[in-house]
Amino acid sequence: MPLRKVLLAKPRGFCAGVERAIEVVEQALHRAEGPVYVRKEIVHNPHVVSALRQQGAIFVDELREVPAGSTAIFSAHGVAPQVHEEGRTRSLRVIDATCPLVTKVHVEAKRFARQGYTILLIGHQGHEEVVGTMGEAPEAIRLVQTVEEARAVAVRDPKKVAVITQTTLSVDDTRTIVEALKQRFPALVAPSKEDICYATQNRQNAVKAIARQAEVILVIGARNSSNSIRLTEVAEDAGRRAYLINDAREIDPQWFEGIACVGVTSGASAPEHLVQEVVDALCRLGATQVEEHELVREDVSFGLPQELEQLPSSAPR
Repeated sequence: MPLRKVLLAKPRGFCAGVERAIEVVEQALHRAEGPVYVRKEIVHNPHVVSALRQQGAIFVDELREVPAGSTAIFSAHGVAPQVHEEGRTRSLRVIDATCPLVTKVHVEAKRFARQGYTILLIGHQGHEEVVGTMGEAPEAIRLVQTVEEARAVAVRDPKKVAVITQTTLSVDDTRTIVEALKQRFPALVAPSKEDICYATQNRQNAVKAIARQAEVILVIGARNSSNSIRLTEVAEDAGRRAYLINDAREIDPQWFEGIACVGVTSGASAPEHLVQEVVDALCRLGATQVEEHELVREDVSFGLPQELEQLPSSAPR
């Protein structure tokens, strides 16, 4: 059976937090005097980072690499309080591009810690968002990654336990872990609004929708992108073969032997031009129909940080 149809998931690609973070860097490059440094990848996508680097952004791993008094931007994933303190100590002009939905989780962590709760953070060890959130209340937070860990995690007072989550997790997996925690801690307290972001939920639901037809699903995103990895897992949980690819160059035609319909989506940090390049590649492999399946329309946007307005004006570049 030859490849005939490409089914595009929508929503896909950039979320409001990613759009905001990229615009922060672009605006800073336009406004700031001198070089603009970005701590870590502004978002987890090498194409985005490369494009901003070509515009003049300088990416560093740690603030100690930034000359004192320079402009430094924190990534969309958020940072721990000690990173903010390091920025103040070194007299950096800091612009915080943390996604507001991640900031919400930081605020929750601090609130629960002040109230004396043991905080169970559902997330992935070493992810930048998790590192930043745990830094808000390191003595109070315990990381929980699996149902097994949920069944074994130690707390000070079983009647005083709260749960928060990384924003880019699998909705289904997180629900299972929370249920396991509730079995152990009936008084478990959760935020009034769940932490997994709207874009993560929408993109996962859109993948489930196209998985009803598509036999193979391509997820365009970086291999260090948590939400992109989760999209691949959601597709596999729906019974479909799924491949996480950085761009069209990684497509293997053998994936589509005997396949009539391929689904395509992209993680929240992947530019739309990568999707179009993948669609073009699939058309060259024989696809003659391209259909977009829109599950829900997104209209979320976030304002830019006030620190941008405070930058010393630069001469035109």
